[in-house]
Amino acid sequence: MKILATNKKAYGEYEILESLEAGIVLTGPEVKSSRRGSFNLKDSFCRFKAGEAFLVNSYIAPYVQASYNNLDPSRDRKLLLNRREILRWFSKVKEKGLTVIPLKVYLNPKGLVKVEIALAKGKRVHEKKDKIKEKVERRETDRFLKRGGRE
Repeated sequence: MKILATNKKAYGEYEILESLEAGIVLTGPEVKSSRRGSFNLKDSFCRFKAGEAFLVNSYIAPYVQASYNNLDPSRDRKLLLNRREILRWFSKVKEKGLTVIPLKVYLNPKGLVKVEIALAKGKRVHEKKDKIKEKVERRETDRFLKRGGRE
């Protein structure tokens, strides 16, 4: 499994509740470009329209060798999910104030481009600050113990 892109901010800004693998509809030049690592998930999210799921704000750089480059690099891309999965996640997003975000884009063993999406809840500012404080304290205690408990 080759990872093409990751959403690094997702774990810091959201609490991940559940994740799922989804296919994505891409054109030929988009597949070539994404295989080169030109996929960006920054600020992207999933939206539900007319019983279908779409990946919004994802960016795939145009493939230079393509004979046609008339596609918008940040267009909405359809996600391939089962109807049951779409309805279940849509109902959770609608009633609980959750959101669906992409975590990573990768090639599966068959060579198909897949997206790992997650049902997530946004973290508050104080939760983020508390997590940073915990990390700093843990680092300091590890450093203290490594030195044998002396200053």
